[in-house]
Amino acid sequence: MAQTEFVDEVQVNLRGGDGGAGAASFRRESHVPKGGPDGGDGGSGGDVLVVADHNTASLLSYRDHPHRRAESGKHGSGQKRHGASGKDLIVSVPEGTIVLSRDGEILADLVSHGASFAAARGGRGGRGNARFLTNARRAPSFAEQGEYGEEVWLRFEVKLLADAVLVGFPNSGKSTLISAVSAAKPKIADYPFTTLIPHLGVVRFGEHEFVLADIPGLIEGAAEGRGLGHTFLRHVERARVLIILVDLASTEERSPEEQEKILLSELERYRPDLLERPRLVVGSKSDVATVEFSGMKLSAVTRSGLDSFLGDLSTIIESARSNDLIAESYAVLRPREEGFSVEREDDGAFRVSGRSAERVVAMADMTNLEAIAYVQERFRRMGVERALVRAGVRDGDTVRIGSIELEYFQGFS
Repeated sequence: MAQTEFVDEVQVNLRGGDGGAGAASFRRESHVPKGGPDGGDGGSGGDVLVVADHNTASLLSYRDHPHRRAESGKHGSGQKRHGASGKDLIVSVPEGTIVLSRDGEILADLVSHGASFAAARGGRGGRGNARFLTNARRAPSFAEQGEYGEEVWLRFEVKLLADAVLVGFPNSGKSTLISAVSAAKPKIADYPFTTLIPHLGVVRFGEHEFVLADIPGLIEGAAEGRGLGHTFLRHVERARVLIILVDLASTEERSPEEQEKILLSELERYRPDLLERPRLVVGSKSDVATVEFSGMKLSAVTRSGLDSFLGDLSTIIESARSNDLIAESYAVLRPREEGFSVEREDDGAFRVSGRSAERVVAMADMTNLEAIAYVQERFRRMGVERALVRAGVRDGDTVRIGSIELEYFQGFS
């Protein structure tokens, strides 16, 4: 039987669809020998939306196929026929996924089903030559190219959503316990680090139903990243209730009190506010205990103490739900960049930066003299020439806008 692999961290490359090109076309009818421009606009490219989906359990599909691209817009054509816009691409991720930039900035925290984040915008469709008809320009022979879609590299990280999470050392009985109280079937064996991936189990006890998480065992130094500490501790952050599981038959010769102290210390070093969460300290393996423990005890093997444990846990979870500490979904709004700036580069050339100016050049057909004249007109209205003059530009200087290099002369724009 194939094993489903759990992947909780990936890097992805997302790109919005390109805009379709506008058409340069003229009416061609027998009774209209000199028909006007009738080129239609290109369609806009689709956006890429990252959406939390409760039917998506893992990021596995993105590990081997990290590149995703939305549909591009169609080109315009004659008779003012506009190209269709490209479809948006939905990138489904598990609930609890955090979206980060390459620099580690949190862009979105998609906690609940349906929460979404616009990751990469599609390019704008180019305008057809019918759009450039003016009293002074009766037969425009040019149209705009489509704008390229945005491209971004992002990192997805999943933080499991659970009502309660089992926290303990390796081989402390966490996997046996979750398999005893839920339908989760983790690998169980009598050696440390059996659990290498988190497991979620739905627990039903009387009128109560809640989600219990089993994360890999912690070791000392986990908060500083020893072993896979940060990867494992990340899944504790969403839990409403912490279950500190101390091993009553520990082969490490640690007392239950010492185990609890070390585990709480690791949680505190990772995130101090975790100690403010409701918690339940439970001694496991009571059927083979080798030490005394005055707190709650249970045995997942014999099921001794399970009902008492689940009853107390259900009560704590119900109380925690009414004072919910789980964060709500959010996404960082990214306003479209407006305006432009002019800077002198090391080789003496002038760089015009900014989406508005770069878009004019990127969408223009720079092989068409009439289109170049239109670009100059647009730049004049935008104030690009004034900004270049203030920056010290002289005739013959190189001006760079996007990937295009131009030679400046008075009246350039």
